[in-house]
Amino acid sequence: MTEFDTFTEADDLGPAKVVHLTERRTGLRAVVVIDNVAAGPAIGGTRMAPDMTTRVCARLARAMTLKNAMAGLRHGGAKSGIVADPGMPAADKERLIRAFAAAVGDLTDYIPGPDMGTDEAAMAVVFDEIGRAVGLPAALGGLPLDELGATGFGVAEGAEVAAGMLGIDLNGARVVVQGYGAVGRHAARFLGARGSVLVAASDSRGGVVDPSGLDLETLDGIKSRGGSVADYPGESMVVERDEVFTVDCDLLIPAAGPDAIRADNVDDVKARLVLQGANIPATLDAETRLHQRGIVSVPDFVINAGGVICGAVEYAHGTRTQAFEAIAESVRGNVEEVLARSRETGRTPREVALDMAHIRVRRAMETRRWT
Repeated sequence: MTEFDTFTEADDLGPAKVVHLTERRTGLRAVVVIDNVAAGPAIGGTRMAPDMTTRVCARLARAMTLKNAMAGLRHGGAKSGIVADPGMPAADKERLIRAFAAAVGDLTDYIPGPDMGTDEAAMAVVFDEIGRAVGLPAALGGLPLDELGATGFGVAEGAEVAAGMLGIDLNGARVVVQGYGAVGRHAARFLGARGSVLVAASDSRGGVVDPSGLDLETLDGIKSRGGSVADYPGESMVVERDEVFTVDCDLLIPAAGPDAIRADNVDDVKARLVLQGANIPATLDAETRLHQRGIVSVPDFVINAGGVICGAVEYAHGTRTQAFEAIAESVRGNVEEVLARSRETGRTPREVALDMAHIRVRRAMETRRWT
């Protein structure tokens, strides 16, 4: 991408600001979308990807507005994106993160957090430059999201509620994770503690399938050494990344990039329950098709709110225990209400959840002189 794509779509919720950032010495090219700040300063992750666009950033920022509203946080929603390869040398990455942090210093209604391509070390750099960030290392008094697995914990908590409503026993339930990373691997771990069995997993370099179950410690060891789940030893079957969608399972967790489940592959999904661990992992038409097929899909901004809840608790100087209690209470309650209303009305879970979140955002906007 040689130029930022244009973004002109807006509605009564936002975005409040769309800011493009460039810095000549480091080659920084980034965008910040602050979608809505009616409930308070916006929290949203900083994503680093070579194909990042303003349009995707805006979609993700709106998802954060809805997510933070559903969670009842005193924060609006935002997202930022740095157009770069997150696998660059560490020194170059730090310089780029510092340039980004300096550029967003005056955007005081935006609080950055970790996202795909960034982590707690990156947030430490941001905090060092501007004094505000969430998902910080424990040494800085933070609640490191990737280390604690806050988002994955929330996915597992929501899964327990949703599975119970569908008559699925998590003890022995077959789980597939598309995107075995910061969210997916922790979701698999917390579900494994409930007796669930991971039968397939994938990352950006491929996937692995074993109906008898994959060993989580082995997978985590491979990932910690920089390998791919496709390097899993033994007789397991190696597949392409998105082929895991075709694996027969009880729970499917798409936890990678946007629009992974689309019109061209939605009919390949063989799960009873989809838990959207990633942000916007399915297109709207794909979610409608899942609903038509009788597959329950719990929306991203309902099920994967654990990370931002943890970040908000950290920002308020809370503890790990408080964060996990808040995640469990919020995610479990929202999943139960959304699925109950969906069952009563026949509408998709996303349609129900959108109505709920929009009402909550607008109520916050009504309290402000400027909205």
